[in-house]
Amino acid sequence: MTTTRRGLLAGSAAVVVGAALDAPAAQAHTGSGGSGSGQKPTVVLVHGAFADASGWNGVASRLIRDGYPVVAPPNPLRSVASDSAYLAGILATLSGPLVLVAHSYGGIVVTNAATGNPNVKALVYVNAFVPDQGETLLGLQTKYPGSRLGEEALDFRPYGEGLVDGYIKKERFHDVFAGDLPKVTAELMWAGQRPADVRTLGEPSGAPAWKTLPSWYLVGRDDQVLPPAAQRFMARRAGAHTFEADASHVAMIAQPAATAALVKRAAR
Repeated sequence: MTTTRRGLLAGSAAVVVGAALDAPAAQAHTGSGGSGSGQKPTVVLVHGAFADASGWNGVASRLIRDGYPVVAPPNPLRSVASDSAYLAGILATLSGPLVLVAHSYGGIVVTNAATGNPNVKALVYVNAFVPDQGETLLGLQTKYPGSRLGEEALDFRPYGEGLVDGYIKKERFHDVFAGDLPKVTAELMWAGQRPADVRTLGEPSGAPAWKTLPSWYLVGRDDQVLPPAAQRFMARRAGAHTFEADASHVAMIAQPAATAALVKRAAR
């Protein structure tokens, strides 16, 4: 079994916030914060692998209704470096304060893309990777036991010359990726999933923006992709304001109101 095929990063939309916010099942572990600016920041929603920006629709609609400018750009899912550069280019076109919100693989992208951008005021991680410099997705995903997104759960399809994409298998998608959504919803998500190039698994991350920016983290206790223990480790190391919820890897779709509440807390 090769390194690039032992597991695959997580992606797409989904998680819950809770207790101190809107979801009674969640527990807040640290305080809140925010930029303190009178201007509402633009919220940039970054999806992960096996999904697209539509996974944020429930969250985005609530933020827009409450007067927040929202941008949900596509994440190319080709490599950590190129995806981060792509997002950084988009951020450079946006004026005023920014709050970046990332799910799963999107976490490593915002961690790199936000570095050095003075407009970014806060980072929000939703069941997301929060790497330090030199760390990889595979290393963080397998640091603690519990992930069910290994090689046996994936289909591998070549593209180009020597390049390979990973997709979650149909029979594994619901239970591994979207266990708290109706099966009919998970089937539609599986049908439209966007793959990630497996090279992203072993690509080292760069200088992390979370070392100089306030951050928030939502831990999904029932996540079968990125183990909750790994999420807690990364959130604690980043000094993030951390919340937990009884949620799968895609609870943001199931509970968009609670997720939006966490984003608004970070945007204060």
